[in-house]
This record gives sequence, structure tokens and C-alpha cells, in this order.
Amino acid sequence: MAGVARYDEIADFYAAGWSDTIDDPASLRLLALLEPVAGRRMLEIACGHGRISRELARRGAEVVGADISAALIGKAEAAERAAPLGVRYLHADVTAEARLRELGSFDAVVCGFGLSDIDDLDGAVATAAAALRPGGIFACSILHPCFPGGPGVSGSWPAHARYQAEGWWRADGEQSSLRRQVGANHRTLATYVNTFRRHELWLDELAEPEPDPAWAARRPEAARHPVFLVMRCVKGSAAGPAVRPA
Repeated sequence: MAGVARYDEIADFYAAGWSDTIDDPASLRLLALLEPVAGRRMLEIACGHGRISRELARRGAEVVGADISAALIGKAEAAERAAPLGVRYLHADVTAEARLRELGSFDAVVCGFGLSDIDDLDGAVATAAAALRPGGIFACSILHPCFPGGPGVSGSWPAHARYQAEGWWRADGEQSSLRRQVGANHRTLATYVNTFRRHELWLDELAEPEPDPAWAARRPEAARHPVFLVMRCVKGSAAGPAVRPA
């Protein structure tokens, strides 16, 4: 793939800051919404350096991870070589990459904190829906679209703008270290849910995990508001959602 992804230049910073030790409330809830995992075939879009993919593989899933950042995919592949778990990684644009649509059906597609990094939300959700079998699960975690931020912590939209004003922007909060470097796309909650619905992904469960107590103690004003949103959808049809298997 041609081009440079936003994360290519900060791959070392990102991989060092988000390790394989998954103990943050949002990621733990995301993994819980994907259960049962063992024996399932799963695709992670915007997989980054592969931390969620590897955890799913440890839990017994057959996993494919895809990301537009060649640098992050390189780190994911290096981790797989160092400690093989059977994860297959692809350098791919998940909004338009035909190879992902040719991999066959998956039981679940997951995206951990990646949708706001993707400029073409509709394209990414279309790919996810096309990859799922009927009744399959799409689960994602994002910074809560309604999070207004706090002192030193940027919210989901620019402080000078309105919640309804969607688009890409670069955070300026001193404690928002990642989004200061790569920016993020702000979208309303309605935009997310309606995009899922257009692609026959029907909201099945959502959660608003509270941040880690240590994080909240250092940012009490920010922690007063919803910080994370985790959603699970079921692939159905125009007639309504399919029945999700137990």
C-alpha cells in the first residue's frame, strides 16, 4: 500500500504506551462483549500493533488483524514471530481493501479505539459488515462521543466548537498525548448508531465503563462525565436483527 499513515511516525510511542497487559476498563469490557471467544474466527480492524488480536488468540480465537499503518503492522508481526499465537496480520486499508472481503466470513469483527482514527467511517463499517456471517458480532470501543473533557484533558470535540460539529481535529490538552499527535474524528453518537444500522449491524448492547480509579483521581473534573463507550452489534437484515447464538 502506498502512502504514510498517521501512526507510522509515532509507532514506537504508541506501542510503548499500550502494552499487552490489558487492564483498562474499556478494553476489558470490549473483550467481555465478544465472549465466547474460543473456537471463533475473528477479524480486528485498525488492529495497531496487535495487542487485542493477541489477547483474543490467547483466549482461543482464530484471528486476523488489519491496519493501515505499515509501522504498526511490522511491530505486530515481530511480536507474532517472538511468541507465535497464530495471528495473521495484514497491511490494509480497512475502508476499501478488497483482500479483507475475500478472507471469508468471520464470527466477529472488533475495533478497539480505532473508529475515530478512520476518516471514512462508512467504508470501515461496510467492510466489517461484509466480513461477518449472519448473526455475527461487531464490537467496538471509542472515546465517548459525549465526553466534554476537563482541565488538561481534551474532550471528543474542540473546546471552541459544538458537539454537533463533526470532523477531524487535533487535540491540545496537555494530558491528551496521543490525540495531540494523530488527531481524531469527532462524530455524534447518532452518526455511529445510524451508520451501523445502514449496514445491518443492529445495536445489541452498550456499556459506559468508568475510567480506572487512578486515572479519575488525577482528573476529577473529566471523570465526572462519561469517558468511554463500548458497543456490540449483531449482523441482521433489513427485516431486523438476527438471533445471536448463545
